[in-house]
Amino acid sequence: MKYYIISGEASGDLHASNLMRHLKQKDADMDVRAWGGDLMQAQGATLVKHYKDLAFMGFLEVLMNLRVILGNIKFCKKDILQYQPDALILVDYPGFNMRIAKFAKAHNIPVYYYISPQVWAWKKNRVYDIKKYVTKLYSILPFEKDFYAQYDYEVEYLGHPLLDAVSNYRKEHRSDENQWKKGGRPLVALLPGSRVQELKKMLSKMLAVEKQFPQCDFVIAGVESLGEAFYQSFLKESNITLVFNKTYQLFEEADAALVSSGTATLETALFNVPQVVCYQTSWLSYKIAKVLVDIKYISLVNLISDQEIVKELIQEDLTVSNMVTELDRLLSSEGAARMQTQYAALRALLGGVGASERVAHSIVNGLKNGNSLD
Repeated sequence: MKYYIISGEASGDLHASNLMRHLKQKDADMDVRAWGGDLMQAQGATLVKHYKDLAFMGFLEVLMNLRVILGNIKFCKKDILQYQPDALILVDYPGFNMRIAKFAKAHNIPVYYYISPQVWAWKKNRVYDIKKYVTKLYSILPFEKDFYAQYDYEVEYLGHPLLDAVSNYRKEHRSDENQWKKGGRPLVALLPGSRVQELKKMLSKMLAVEKQFPQCDFVIAGVESLGEAFYQSFLKESNITLVFNKTYQLFEEADAALVSSGTATLETALFNVPQVVCYQTSWLSYKIAKVLVDIKYISLVNLISDQEIVKELIQEDLTVSNMVTELDRLLSSEGAARMQTQYAALRALLGGVGASERVAHSIVNGLKNGNSLD
């Protein structure tokens, strides 16, 4: 069968590539045309657009690039019609993908949405569009099933794909040799995020924290697209190690981490690394978010657990003093053990590995049984 897959971010490229691996096992004639990245291409996708050309984040950046975005949507629709897929698989990236879902509905192309848009956090009215245009929605967070049930819409929760990503990594990259942890000194991972304005705020504070822990080594997990020169402008008087594309290797060795909110908080937990979640943006952006976003926590760890497992230092609470206090607690054997026990309960909520395979099985079976948007 022919699949048209759209992913607009690095995380989507990872999860879509794992999905493709299992689609290939269940459908020997699989042919994929896709918007995504290198990982999807390595699984056999014919790449139409790379996600690096699609990454417009924030209100202002989207507005400034609106013509490009609208042009991409128009091109995508034309490309889908020329390809004539048996199914459209959308992976997260809701601003773009919901417009394509509506188009596919009008042309009677089945739409399988993998990784539900976070409508429970904001823009809840998008649920009605999902009900109209999406054949089958796959959630990756256990509480989403109950959320959609309030709107009389059944979704499938088949597990979280990060469990697959971590499992695959460990199978392929296990090593007993440490790269950064030397001489028994505690190692702290710094993940300051990827958005430049927010990263500048958080990285400066994380570097100030490092000066308070001369007994520890610190390593920054950098974002390759920002380039080494960007980080070195902050590291002129520091001996902190900077690495790119080695976050999982870093997690294998780290004793604790300071992590910007996002998917990285869950990845940190799955590697059993005690963490403090850090987030700070501009005053105006924060006030807008407070009005628009309806959530109890900002980290996936706490959202899934429905309790504060990891400390969240948000906005005015993100001070060097608070970060030092929390990191000191995590580096104690008692603090680390308590958080790791709570991580075990989190993994139990997420279920076992195999989400990608279960979703692939559901999609192939749905198509064989004639799912359509009648």
